[in-house]
Amino acid sequence: MINRRDFMKLSAIGGGAVFLSGLSQLSQAAAMTYDDYYFVQLSDSHWGYQGPANPESANTLRKAVATVNGLATQPDFIMFTGDLTHTTDDPKERRKRMTEFREIVGELKVKNVHFIPGEHDASLDNGAAFKEFFGDTHYSFDHRGVHFVTLDNVSDPGANIGAAQLEWLAADLARQAKDARIVVFTHRPLFDLAPKWDWATRDGAKAIQILVDYANVTVFYGHIHQENHHMTGHIAHHSAKSLVFPLPAPGSQEKRTPLPWNPAAPFSGLGFREVEAEASPALLKITEFPVTRA
Repeated sequence: MINRRDFMKLSAIGGGAVFLSGLSQLSQAAAMTYDDYYFVQLSDSHWGYQGPANPESANTLRKAVATVNGLATQPDFIMFTGDLTHTTDDPKERRKRMTEFREIVGELKVKNVHFIPGEHDASLDNGAAFKEFFGDTHYSFDHRGVHFVTLDNVSDPGANIGAAQLEWLAADLARQAKDARIVVFTHRPLFDLAPKWDWATRDGAKAIQILVDYANVTVFYGHIHQENHHMTGHIAHHSAKSLVFPLPAPGSQEKRTPLPWNPAAPFSGLGFREVEAEASPALLKITEFPVTRA
């Protein structure tokens, strides 16, 4: 079986991976508090979608699960950054899709799996169904010397985080040292990437204002169905590819319609990422993987 390191090399050679290093430096003290490990980010599976942008949509999530399960070295944890399911006006259908999604990802070998909602999951009922199936829409946790924070910028249909959650964020981070290693997960970008396409958070600047006081912050998000790397001051923001269909580059056309399915290269533009936290040298490394090896 191919091991993870070899798979990373093959992916890079084949054009299915982008390898970035030195994104965020840790303080030497912080680097001493954890061992090397990695986690996987998956995003925008849109379970329940049916349409020409992905005629294989009933299989794509399962292929991604199989690919992650095929990694010889399994990640410490997995994070799904929203739009687990495709939007529906029918509350019963919404819960059916969430049930099916949960059953499929239940096949992951790694059982330490975290979820945040996307607007397709949460904006029509303020996150009620999501909470029934997956728990809180925002929370924090610590793992091997890194403080992870999830923010909900989708349950409010107006694309706001909201004053109460911003107050919670400030209080949560107040317990961290100014040079603590902090990773934030959101669905929408916190900055104004393409507001006319809903690729923004209306009060995202307020969240960034809170985060900017900390020296080592990296934000991982979904929503835009493609890689995008952006800096707000010293804070790095990295979007993830989708598991259902890619979308056009920000502002490249009038509407954000999905890119056409290419039967000659099925699953092109789809994928997930691993993020490796290394203690020596102290940095994060991102590797992009295709959604399936086949």
